[in-house]
Amino acid sequence: MANSASGDSVVDRVVRVIEAFPEGVTTLQLTELADRAGLPLSSAHRLVRQLSHHGLLDLGAGGTVRLGLRLWELVNRNSPTLALRTAAMPFMEDIQQVLNQNVNLAVLDGWEALFVERLSRRGSVANRAQIAGRMPVHISSAGLALMSHQSRELQAEYLRHFNDPAGKVSADVVRHLLAEAAQQGYVQLAGVVDPDTWGIAVPVMNGKRKTIAALGVVVPLAEMRLQALVPALQTAARGIGRQLA
Repeated sequence: MANSASGDSVVDRVVRVIEAFPEGVTTLQLTELADRAGLPLSSAHRLVRQLSHHGLLDLGAGGTVRLGLRLWELVNRNSPTLALRTAAMPFMEDIQQVLNQNVNLAVLDGWEALFVERLSRRGSVANRAQIAGRMPVHISSAGLALMSHQSRELQAEYLRHFNDPAGKVSADVVRHLLAEAAQQGYVQLAGVVDPDTWGIAVPVMNGKRKTIAALGVVVPLAEMRLQALVPALQTAARGIGRQLA
């Protein structure tokens, strides 16, 4: 791949252009896009024209740039989480029907929980998890449920690199949370992301007993019913695992 004067490849620049769109924003002015991608305006314009030719971006009047439908199509058609989401959706809908609250599905990506599906209803409590959004492992019940069922080697590496920018949690605290979650088979976090909510999550395992996802709910603190929520989530997680098998 040809490099620019700065040494980055064409692929590097294309990724920077696509990543320049903030969460929830699908349209940018070309000048802002170039600035966010750290590219000269002429380079950004050239890349946008090439990407729009393939339908990955749309270049509109007045220099507006939108994410293209072709990009959405390719990502969803070939997503490795497609089978997981398809298997999980009926169980997530059942849980939401009973609780009338948020239901999340997440996978582990590096040291973060990546949320691949979310169901919520009007009147449900605040839920910071967004589809295609990320949360650090240590502040997410889903993240802790995922990490607590990984290999000892991966957990040790995670704890070696652990850093809480807010300085509120130490590696020793996270180590304790992971051990507790592995023993209990579920994770509960109260008021971590939002002071009025409680997150509960359980691991989803495939036929080889490998944890591939976490299924969780976010409920009001006042309505916390751990003895009812955990069995319901675990039953749903087993059902998802059977569907995937």
